[in-house]
Formats: sequence, C-alpha cells, structure tokens
Amino acid sequence: MSSIGEGGTGLGEVRARNALQAAGLDPHVPLERASSVTNEVWLTAGHAVRVNRRRDRRLAREAIIAASLPAVIGYPEIVAKAKGPGEDWLVSKRRPGWPLAHRWPTLTVDQRRSAIGQVAARLAAVHSTAPPAGLPPIDDAPQLLATDPAGMVIAGLRDAARMEGVDRMFLHDAIELVQDIGPALQPFTSETLIHGDLTFENILWDDGITALLDVEWSRPGPPDLDLDIILRCCAYPHLHVAERHVAATRAVDYADVPAWLAEDYPALFDVPLLLDRLRLYAIAYEVRALLDAPPLTRAGDLPPLHPYNRLAMVVRGESHLDTSLPRLL
Repeated sequence: MSSIGEGGTGLGEVRARNALQAAGLDPHVPLERASSVTNEVWLTAGHAVRVNRRRDRRLAREAIIAASLPAVIGYPEIVAKAKGPGEDWLVSKRRPGWPLAHRWPTLTVDQRRSAIGQVAARLAAVHSTAPPAGLPPIDDAPQLLATDPAGMVIAGLRDAARMEGVDRMFLHDAIELVQDIGPALQPFTSETLIHGDLTFENILWDDGITALLDVEWSRPGPPDLDLDIILRCCAYPHLHVAERHVAATRAVDYADVPAWLAEDYPALFDVPLLLDRLRLYAIAYEVRALLDAPPLTRAGDLPPLHPYNRLAMVVRGESHLDTSLPRLL
C-alpha cells in the first residue's frame, strides 16, 4: 500500500522504492508520502527516504555534514545514500515525532516556550561545530550571499532592475541602502557551521524536540544568518509549510518566538550592527526569490507577499524586522 500525497509523484515513489532496495531494505513495504517543501520524502515504519528532485547532489553533501554533527542535535542516522551517477537520495532511520510546524498551532504556551529553549540549545550546538574537511560549496543557498555579500546583492538588484514592470527608482534606493549598510557584514567569514534552513518544518516534535533535520543548506557562516531564517519563518509561517497546513498556520502564534529565543540564546543577538546585518540578509533572501520568480504583471498588481513586495517592505523599514525586533536589541 502506498500514499501519494501532496507534491508526490508515481516516479518519486519508484525512486524511493529503488532507494530502499539499494539500502538492503524491503522495497515493497507500505510508503507514506510526507510533507516537504524541497525534496520528495517517503516514510516507512522505521525509515525515511528523501529523494532530491534536482541534480545538484545536495543530499550527498548533507550526508557529509551529518557525519560531523554532535549527537545532541538528534540528526537521524543515515543507513544508505546514493552512489550511482544521476542519483541523489538518503535513507535514514526515523526519529520519533512530527514537524514542529504541524504541531505548533495546537501546542500550549508552555509547550511552545519549552520547544524554543530546546531548539536554542541544539542550534547553539550546530554553531559550535567545525565544517567537515572537503565540504563542497553550494551556489544556490536561500540568501544571495558570498564572500563579498554586499557586492553580490547589488549585482542581483541591478539584474532585478532590468525586469519588466518594476520601479527602477525603488531598486536604485535599495542599491544605495545596501551600499550604506553593507560594511556591517564584513568580514563575512566563519569557522563554524550554520543550519541554513531552520524553519519549523525542519524540527521534529514529540512532547519535546527530538531532532533538527534537513541540513542540506548547512555551510560555514555567521550564526545570525540562521536568525534571519527563523525570524522570516515567524513572520510568514504559512510560506514555510506544505500547502495542506497553510490554513492552520498563523503568524500570531509565532509572535513570542523572537523574544523567547533571545532569552535562551542571547549570543545569537549579541552582534554589532545586528539590525543592519539582518536587513542585508533579508534583502539578499528576497532578491534571490525575486530573481527566481520574476513578476508576471506590473509591480502594483502583485500579491502582497510576492518577493518584490517583501523586498520593498524590508528596504522601506516596514518589514518584520521593524516591529518586534528593535525591542530585543
């Protein structure tokens, strides 16, 4: 018996069963399609199979990172990975629990508060982990950043200014802002890992946090880059869950998370020019998203949360960074 649910395909199931067989497991067991934003994920009673939809070998890279992570993070044990050309999959033992994003709407305030404390401890452990030797770089991380982050963002904004229907004067203002605050990110170096995609979809909950998952975007980087992802997840949580969970996902339920995180992981917030840094990270994220999803109509007719409009809110000081966050700094 199998279940092909949201985002699942018959081809994806075939790939998952082939991965189980290659791992020396029974390929005929019942499969359940799990929610995922980036990969195809299939569950058996004891294992999870993740199949990369693209050809960039992100999951092979994740296996390298997983081997270096401390046990406290709870990353699931990998039992097999793709070896053949053109394949990219992982088979791991299942950890107990469900994505925290799916359980969050029904948790009590005390449970939510406890969850953030546990997440903070695990995230600090990630930020204390040295990158494994020979870790391949990634060129399509969620934020458009590199060794010269301001220069890369400015180049992206100039590309965006050539799109049809955009306000070129606004994008010129955005470039000037990045030029002004860009030095806040220098030097852009780090000797430890970040998670790179710590949304609540990538945290398992079972009467407590059991694991941080999906470290395919993990890389050397400043810890506050993970704070950027968490703050965006709290501001727009419905954009970071699978479609069938959108209706139950409300930003108001995440309103206390930044303050709780600041209490439990103060070092994450104790960074000079943090607001400027977070604004640059947010611009880098929205520029990447805008280049990946160019407007199909005039900017004034776009949905309120299109990347172009989110970018405008960040640049104009009207975003999630300008409401509750300043009280924490």
